[in-house]
Amino acid sequence: MHIITRLLSFLVLLPLLAGCGGGNRWYSEYDKTTTSTPAELQYGTFSAGLYGTSDNHKIAVLLPTTGPKASIGMTLLPAIEAAYIRFAPSGLKMEFYDTGVDNVTQTIQAAIASDPEIIIGPVFSENAKILRDMKPSGIPALSFTSDTSAVGDGVFSMAVMPTNTIEAILQEMNAMGGRNFIIIAPNNSSGRLMAGAAQSITRLYDINNIGVFYYNEHDTESIKNAAMDASMYTARNAANTRAKEILSAIINHENISQVEKSSLVRQLEKINRTDTLGTLPYDSVLFLGNGEDTKSLASFLRYYGLGVRDAQFYGTPMWEEGDIASDLTMTGAVFATLPELPSEFNNIYESATTKPAPRMAALGYDATILAIGAIYSQSGAASYLMNASGYIGNNGLFRLRPNGLNERALRIVRLNGDGTMTTAKTPVSAFTIPVYKINDTYISPADEMSLRSPGVNPMDYINIPDRFRGKYRSKTYGVSRSSASSSAFQPATILPANNDEFSITAENYQPVPLENVSRTYIDSIEISE
Repeated sequence: MHIITRLLSFLVLLPLLAGCGGGNRWYSEYDKTTTSTPAELQYGTFSAGLYGTSDNHKIAVLLPTTGPKASIGMTLLPAIEAAYIRFAPSGLKMEFYDTGVDNVTQTIQAAIASDPEIIIGPVFSENAKILRDMKPSGIPALSFTSDTSAVGDGVFSMAVMPTNTIEAILQEMNAMGGRNFIIIAPNNSSGRLMAGAAQSITRLYDINNIGVFYYNEHDTESIKNAAMDASMYTARNAANTRAKEILSAIINHENISQVEKSSLVRQLEKINRTDTLGTLPYDSVLFLGNGEDTKSLASFLRYYGLGVRDAQFYGTPMWEEGDIASDLTMTGAVFATLPELPSEFNNIYESATTKPAPRMAALGYDATILAIGAIYSQSGAASYLMNASGYIGNNGLFRLRPNGLNERALRIVRLNGDGTMTTAKTPVSAFTIPVYKINDTYISPADEMSLRSPGVNPMDYINIPDRFRGKYRSKTYGVSRSSASSSAFQPATILPANNDEFSITAENYQPVPLENVSRTYIDSIEISE
């Protein structure tokens, strides 16, 4: 009854509380003009002895501890409890609220009505939006959503921001000489938003996005189709077939010298060893899915004539899932990710759960220490949380921004193909120089975009005697333009004008349709096309 009374009183005051301080306080108290050495969350600066033992301080924690997403909440819970036990003064209370229930709005209302000074959580964007709309602006919340549209007005994200991840890897792509790249992403809201972030960031660097392809997660057929489209297989296979036809026709039906015949036969033998012909209009592939789907995509791309020798592969922290590091197909691929977790935190988490510490647990641990510091800070919670110098937590250097987003210093890791990874670029250790250039707070999801390509003309890849060039010609396969077409692609001449092939027959050449070939070329997946 007491909780209900307080809840009703709070709801009556909610419009007034929402107006007090306003969202601008999170900007007015943010000073980014000076930065110094970032504070380290795990060490003596946060000793409980510095806080005293004053009573009447409270933290509310919003986690899904029941329901279909309970595993996420139960990953965070031990880390939050461990940090609380280790650092909280005796006068600080922590109360937990389960967002795995059906009526999550009521749960969030109850958490706010308990008068917390700061809230840890929630995990999901829809819950973060509910909290942001309901809570007084002056109460900060450290959520775990990476949805940029779900934060702000005192709701901060501790998660890795998609823009940070994408910009870090595109910086590396640019440094490695990448100029044109395609995106292959899962067909969900996260995949489309990350693809949109990549398209937004390209304007900051000298690189072009020339294709976006989507697939359904964990769907082998959908992944295969995306790989086929991305590799221009249909066009490159048709160009390959046409080149074989031309070479075979000249060898079998024209009056040529022995030297010319030897050259043509060598070319035909070389082309016969593959199903495709021609180079691709891009040098880099950005994968935005998890490790397992990326492994399947890479194998299908290799099957359709595209490997790491043809294009450099790039990825995101999602590659830490699974055993992608041991996949030979991914040798040399690089991805942006957080620094390695400290052994100290691993030991703390394992002693509490008997399980290895995952990334998200480290976010919960850091959020708890940050929340404690904000409550007892003499400079006030807003100034403390948005310290422009940032903090060094278990997941490395980060700082919170007044719009609710964060900046995290990421490292670049290279896959060795033997189960090991090498750090190719270490993260910065302070925010004394700008880490990122993009300032977008809202990213538009990216639509699927057909590959922009000048096409493949087989005549560019075979060498025939000049006297036969007027007789043996070919159209250009796979020419594609989009509304965002790049000036880098010059108009291609397509011959013949009516798109009909010249009639060529050769008794020595009988192309075998790919659809009749059964292969076991892709890891453990057997494909009968």
